Amino acid sequence: MTTLDREPALQRLHEMVRMRRFEEKTAELYSDGKIRGFLHLYVGEEAIAAGLMPLLGAQDNVVSTYREHGHALARGVTARAVMAEMFGRVDGCSRGRGGSMHLFSTAHRFWGGNAIVAGGLPLAVGLALADAMRGRSAVTVCFFGDGAVAEGEFHESLNLAALWRLPVLFACENNQYAMGTALERYAAQPDPCRKAEALGVPARRVDGMDVEAVSQASAELIAAVREGQGPRFVEFATYRFRAHSMFDAQLYRSKDEVERWRERDPIASFEARLRQRGWIDDAARAAIDAAVASEVDDAVAFADASPWEPVEQLLRDVTTPRAAP
Repeated sequence: MTTLDREPALQRLHEMVRMRRFEEKTAELYSDGKIRGFLHLYVGEEAIAAGLMPLLGAQDNVVSTYREHGHALARGVTARAVMAEMFGRVDGCSRGRGGSMHLFSTAHRFWGGNAIVAGGLPLAVGLALADAMRGRSAVTVCFFGDGAVAEGEFHESLNLAALWRLPVLFACENNQYAMGTALERYAAQPDPCRKAEALGVPARRVDGMDVEAVSQASAELIAAVREGQGPRFVEFATYRFRAHSMFDAQLYRSKDEVERWRERDPIASFEARLRQRGWIDDAARAAIDAAVASEVDDAVAFADASPWEPVEQLLRDVTTPRAAP
């Protein structure tokens, strides 16, 4: 595996710490009643977004799932805009109308935040088809979980992408569970790569807990897609340390299993690797923590000060049926 240079490596460590601290704060605010509705945390999976997202250009598209806070932050959506959205305030990236599961930013070509399992895959195919028809040199990256592989949209989307040789990278974040059901309990063929290959899409499995492995594989796959070689599929083997959502009692997995995966924490393991290379010390690590803490505190203050949408604007963008003649 090719290692990252010093500066990109430190940037990725900073990004992973930033995602982790941001989400830990949202869990705290959820318990305090500041954030309502559903909340699905990315804790444990940060190496994927941190490793892949810096490889994309401003012209590229990103389609995500309901576990998208890390994706949005890594794509460049500000912590302020994400936190305000989770507070339901008007300064949020979706004007407070979407909340945790529906982050959106046209400026960053971040097309959701899609709450329906596998719902983003057809959108990704449509975006890639539009780019191909317009002659735009752009790649669409579509994130989804292993549960989406069991949906009909997965097969339909990969089939059309392969048939039309569309510039899509299908990125499966396999965290081993579709909500509370282990992959081997609901899939007769538990290997997502074999399913992708059966649909004519070259596939690759990558250690999603290793940010350098993610970066190297993603760079190669994105280059292939950008060069017109058609779609690619990548399975990032990962694990969420927190519950599926804040309402999940986690009765389907043991504490021992979680602790075994925690031993491979992408932040701690990468930090240890950088210390071995002499690229980071206690002072540099403390500086990362301080910068992240300041950013998160600022985001919370911004969100708390942001106003609610005025009642008279609640029907804005809502289409009402016309009365029958």
